[in-house]
Amino acid sequence: MFEALQNIFKIPELKKRVLFSLGMLAVYRVGCHIPTPGIDRIALSHFFKQAQGTLLGMFDMFSGGALERLTVFALGIMPYISSSIIFQLLTVVVPAIEKLSKEGESGRKKIIQYTRYGTIVLSFVQGLGIAIGLESMRGPAGELVVPNPGWSFRLMTVITLTAGTAFIMWLGEQMSEKGIGNGISLIIFAGIIARIPTALSNTFRLVNAGQLSLFILVFVLAVMFAVIAGIVFVERGQRRLPIHYAKRVVGLKTFNSQTSHLPLKVNMAGVIPPIFASSIIMFPATIANFINIPWIQKGAKSLTPGNWVYNIFFVAFILFFCYFYTAVTFNPVDVAENVKKHGGYIPGIRPGKETSDFIDSVLTRLTFAGAIYISIVCVLPSILIGKFNLPFYFGGTALLIAVGVGMDTVAQIESHLITRNYEGFLKGVRIRGRK
Repeated sequence: MFEALQNIFKIPELKKRVLFSLGMLAVYRVGCHIPTPGIDRIALSHFFKQAQGTLLGMFDMFSGGALERLTVFALGIMPYISSSIIFQLLTVVVPAIEKLSKEGESGRKKIIQYTRYGTIVLSFVQGLGIAIGLESMRGPAGELVVPNPGWSFRLMTVITLTAGTAFIMWLGEQMSEKGIGNGISLIIFAGIIARIPTALSNTFRLVNAGQLSLFILVFVLAVMFAVIAGIVFVERGQRRLPIHYAKRVVGLKTFNSQTSHLPLKVNMAGVIPPIFASSIIMFPATIANFINIPWIQKGAKSLTPGNWVYNIFFVAFILFFCYFYTAVTFNPVDVAENVKKHGGYIPGIRPGKETSDFIDSVLTRLTFAGAIYISIVCVLPSILIGKFNLPFYFGGTALLIAVGVGMDTVAQIESHLITRNYEGFLKGVRIRGRK
């Protein structure tokens, strides 16, 4: 392990990419501590202490604690993710955008540009909702969170939060292009990891005070380690479809028959479904928290993590996005055509349509298994943590994102090392990402 870390700095390109990503993450963490003007920090801090384990607490987890302090990065990267969801859905239902997606690099850049515009619009709407909501919040002694409410405060807050999200979006794109790993995923990863030291210190403080049983703490930690082991095991799982290539003659060369395989991941969609599902639920529920209408407040309260209504919606969205994202990123018809074009076939299956139907049926069953696995990982630990009233929200969603992004990033680093004849992180073992 340590030798592999040393090898990273022996490769100039890899060293540059790793240091660039670390530098961008450092900039992001600094921005998470730059406050938005016009806020009473103490009153806001007291309000968010009561929001731990709620939807606002979950939103704060994705922003790395920036929402609790209402910094310039308080909205985090979630508006960008919501905009990405919208345009991926529109790719399926709007012919013009579907045509753009098939135009190669130029079409992809155009869709990315539209996604950026959508991010700004969503950031503006969410920022305005948060600004209006903050004006009605009060601290434990009845003091206003916003000492000087009004449109000047609202406009300043909206502009600040929107600019912060736009900057995070730019950071993520720069990290994906010039760094190592997926920039957006790494930003979410950094926000989750940054909460661990504080969460652990608060937990041990409760243990020392006798408010939390040592047995319960050990039990929950054992569950977390078991979930991590399960994530690693399933994320590495594959269904390998055998493919035979017949003997063929190309020019003066004769190629003998060969046997290969088509790897299909158990979880083809990776961490995208829980991120998308969380984003979909958080957007309307967060706005509802700031509207003082009884039935809307009741609906928002039912959409808190651990509530059975929230869990039903969460699992339903995970199932939907597992199938949707797999369908968008993997086309069985194209795969079957490529296999047929190169003279390959799956034993017992005719090339062409029958091959694509067979791959689609296998992929459908795998996706269902993967969706059930993601649902269990995301919901079960959250229920356990809610039952034991732990002072932080670090459930299955956070574990899945942290472990999945970590595996992908390590896999990319290892591929650079092995390509240049260096030993990977584990001798004799090849670490695979989820893709």
